[in-house]
Amino acid sequence: MVVATGRSSRQVVAMAEHLRERLKAGGARDVAMEGAPRGDWILIDGGDVVVHLFRPEVREFYGLEKMWGVEIPPNGAAKDKQDG
Repeated sequence: MVVATGRSSRQVVAMAEHLRERLKAGGARDVAMEGAPRGDWILIDGGDVVVHLFRPEVREFYGLEKMWGVEIPPNGAAKDKQDG
């Protein structure tokens, strides 16, 4: 699973479209994409990989990283709580 952030809805949608095309070109079949019309949170299911693309505010609101014990500091780099 990959979690990433774009700076705006437009950038998130562009990232998602580019990623979907690259996955297809790399041989992934039936690449599903959800959430593209709004561009706040887009989920791309590439089979072996699932990608979540967010706008910053939406990523912070849902806090997916917290489910795995990962803390996101203000600069945006993930830090595992176990590593300190």
